[in-house]
Amino acid sequence: MNEKEQRIKNSLWGLFIGDALAMPAHWFYNTSNIPKYLGGPVDGYKSPPEKHVEASLVRAKYKPDVKRAEKSGRKYDILHQHLRFYDTSYNNFGESGFGVDEKGVIKINDRHHYHAGLKAGENTLNAQLVRVLMRHVIENGGYIPGKFLEAFIAFMTTPGNNNDPYTEGYLRAWFENYSKGIPPAACADNQYRYAGINALGGMIRPMVISLLHSDRYNALGFAVGHQYLTHHSENVSASLAVVVPLLNALVNGHDPIKTTKEIAGEMGLSKYTGKELFAQYQQSGGMGHVPADVMWKLHTEFADAPWDIEKFANEHTESDVLKKIFSTACFAEHGTPMLIYLAWKFRFDFEKALLANVNAGGDNVHRGMVLGMILGAATASIPSKLIDGLVAKNELEKEIEAFAAIAAG
Repeated sequence: MNEKEQRIKNSLWGLFIGDALAMPAHWFYNTSNIPKYLGGPVDGYKSPPEKHVEASLVRAKYKPDVKRAEKSGRKYDILHQHLRFYDTSYNNFGESGFGVDEKGVIKINDRHHYHAGLKAGENTLNAQLVRVLMRHVIENGGYIPGKFLEAFIAFMTTPGNNNDPYTEGYLRAWFENYSKGIPPAACADNQYRYAGINALGGMIRPMVISLLHSDRYNALGFAVGHQYLTHHSENVSASLAVVVPLLNALVNGHDPIKTTKEIAGEMGLSKYTGKELFAQYQQSGGMGHVPADVMWKLHTEFADAPWDIEKFANEHTESDVLKKIFSTACFAEHGTPMLIYLAWKFRFDFEKALLANVNAGGDNVHRGMVLGMILGAATASIPSKLIDGLVAKNELEKEIEAFAAIAAG
């Protein structure tokens, strides 16, 4: 095995490790709740608590066009055993038994954790979809977009495949469009209509696709092409234009510090800090009430000056960077520089950087998958305890070995 193949393998291990480590602490914005609900700061794999005081899983909406789907023979149920958590067009949420206050908000005692029921070291749905992609590549000897979509649809619509309750908004939006008869390649929702499409989760599978190409040109092109199958987002594409060249350089053995400084210098930071962003949301009465044109402006205006990460890291404390300067939410224009900052601050120390990401809260799961890929590609070896602690370790090992052999060849 050559060095590049090993770095590709380490990058993939990093993805699944970053996901599983962060899973129990996912979407805690108040970071004091992480040690409170998990028995201390996360320092390894943990099971999620049953309840999550900040969670909005229960009563999340999924409204496929059931009549049109049934008429066309398209399957629309992607929730299966988790249906009771959702308000859909094919169940009666009022019969679910969850308590709702006078404002229609789920009562605190009924706020289930997004990943309730998963075990310590188990992976979330988005990581499972990476495995769908990897198996598709292995079975076909390469990547074929149409066939991947067939595998994606089959996985999501087959009961028993997914034991993770949290089905992210982009997936619900995708299958709502699919239920209406829209061609699969055009089912992705767009960032202007739904700001949540501008999310770190949209970067993960495209980064895996990029590993199939040795040159940055094709690596980025195929990554963005895959992105648009599920995420029609300008910000996700812009972030991929940063992380794909970085990942490509690292799997080819380039120095991580020097390369990171060069590539980070090609991007600009968001014009609005995380603190300013959430102040705008509060002023509007919540993210869902911000007018589309204002939301677009908040997320697509950037500083003109290139980002000097070394100067930035020297001038700002970690507590200022995480949340005040960069929002810990899912948005790619904040999450991308945040994960690059964490890699830089901890000098690409695989375990320390990933645990710092976990305990920063917010969308640490998807941020952790991207960060894990970057860190894995930059390291010669990964702590065996982190690989051995993954629930699906044996199956993952076979899939990672087979995928890396194709990518390196």
